[in-house]
Amino acid sequence: MADVNETVVLKGTFYQSMDAKGRMTFPAKLREIIGERFIVTRGSDGCLFVYSKEDFDRRAAKISRLPMAQARDFQRVFMANANEVEADKQGRILIPPNLRRLASLDKEVVVTGVSDRCEIWDKEKWDSFNDSVDMGALMDALEGLDF
Repeated sequence: MADVNETVVLKGTFYQSMDAKGRMTFPAKLREIIGERFIVTRGSDGCLFVYSKEDFDRRAAKISRLPMAQARDFQRVFMANANEVEADKQGRILIPPNLRRLASLDKEVVVTGVSDRCEIWDKEKWDSFNDSVDMGALMDALEGLDF
């Protein structure tokens, strides 16, 4: 397993299916980077965030050092919804029911590599997000960043 914070960048978009029990195949290319055991937690914009165990632990330590008044709600959402999952021999993971509900996951899901984390999206939400992106505004935001 590579250290996500060094030279390896998580990337790509993978279309997967979820069965009625909440099992889905997690892409082998991403598992090669983050490992066979990793953390899935509530993300933003209606998706789930996925971190290697080591990266999650680093983030949790940083969060715990923040003033409670500043980070209390984030700590609750991020930590209380965190679940360790492990891929089986077929590369499948089980998404707990509370996380499936939070991300509206059903049958068609999308797994994306997003630099330092993966995200798991309901396919319709992912498509809607992509349709709503204003590329002009994105390019304006990058102006002056030497991108």
